[in-house]
Amino acid sequence: METNLCIAFVGSRHLATGPLAEVLTAARPYSDNLRGPLLIFDHETGGQLDFDWSEPPQPSALRPGPGRPKLGVVSTEVTLLPRHWAWLNAQPAKASATLRRLVEEAMKQEAGDPKKRLEALGEVLWAVAGNEPGFEEASRALYAGNRARLVEISSQWSGDLPAFVREWA
Repeated sequence: METNLCIAFVGSRHLATGPLAEVLTAARPYSDNLRGPLLIFDHETGGQLDFDWSEPPQPSALRPGPGRPKLGVVSTEVTLLPRHWAWLNAQPAKASATLRRLVEEAMKQEAGDPKKRLEALGEVLWAVAGNEPGFEEASRALYAGNRARLVEISSQWSGDLPAFVREWA
């Protein structure tokens, strides 16, 4: 899974935020879990990312196969109704280019969606702060959009969590 930005935590300590390669480099010394659980998240979705730390770091290699692997293009199947294919074929660009453009536009719209941002923060907090005092109430404040209450409750939490919540919320 290729992601733009990632976030790493060791316990309640915010370790790093940045491109995946940089976050993995910063997190590798903590992969033994002796200093607390190491958790890495996709910044956009809040989804937790898992890595096999027993393997030495490898330079990223593109998967060979159909498509244009040197450009990172991977071929796969798309199933559309005949009217969709007719519309795509009527576009000035080829079907693949038109679909890529439409996906990019949708991704840009989604990235600015405040609801998606709150959902991503919620995913991270459930994993990192679930045992902190007042977490349930903070979670309710988060999903109710009550930023002030969320920041107030999380200010009692351990580690870097209060600052992380303030910055993200």
